[in-house]
Amino acid sequence: MEVLQLLLQSLSNLDTVQRITVYALPVIFAITVHEAAHGYAARHFGDMTADAAGRISLNPLRHIDPVGTLLIPALTMLVGGILFGWAKPVPVNFSKLRHPKRDMLWVAAAGPGANLVMALFWALAIKFSSVFPDFIATPLALMGAAGIIINVILMVLNLLPLPPLDGGRIAVSLLPNRLAYRLAQIEPYGFIILIVLMFTHVLGNILWPMIGIVLNLITWIIF
Repeated sequence: MEVLQLLLQSLSNLDTVQRITVYALPVIFAITVHEAAHGYAARHFGDMTADAAGRISLNPLRHIDPVGTLLIPALTMLVGGILFGWAKPVPVNFSKLRHPKRDMLWVAAAGPGANLVMALFWALAIKFSSVFPDFIATPLALMGAAGIIINVILMVLNLLPLPPLDGGRIAVSLLPNRLAYRLAQIEPYGFIILIVLMFTHVLGNILWPMIGIVLNLITWIIF
């Protein structure tokens, strides 16, 4: 954990231009690969909506939302707190899945699962950065630390059991029909609830302990 802590501390000491430069690529891929993973999973389980819309792609340009993918993450990085952002949602018609209620779980879990894989990838980038010259190794290690923290935050955030977050859809899939229906009714208000939790700092108090657990696990696996 010491290596990662030192790198995260170094990130906080960067100036504004340096910080945006280091974070740009990890942020774009963390958000867009998350969305593409939903599309891949939906196609696997029978819904071709995202495929027909050309959204099953690792090309970030197909997923970037100017506000949610670029502006909001940049602002949250500058002012501090929990990184918050989004891409253009991948269209999924859950009624077209072969087993809608059951398969919803796997389609929803694909996004956070992709973030976990990317966090491990960035951890490996840090681990092997030392084989490169310093002028490559240092930026790569800092970008790796940014990639880890971004993906872990997005994974943990999206696993909150609050529709329309992925964790809310997972909960709807797992709960008995009556409870699942009641939870699904919250979806139109989900982002309002999330924003209120964020600005009252309740969200950070919920997420940071879980983020710490995941960071420790990644450190134990890779370092």
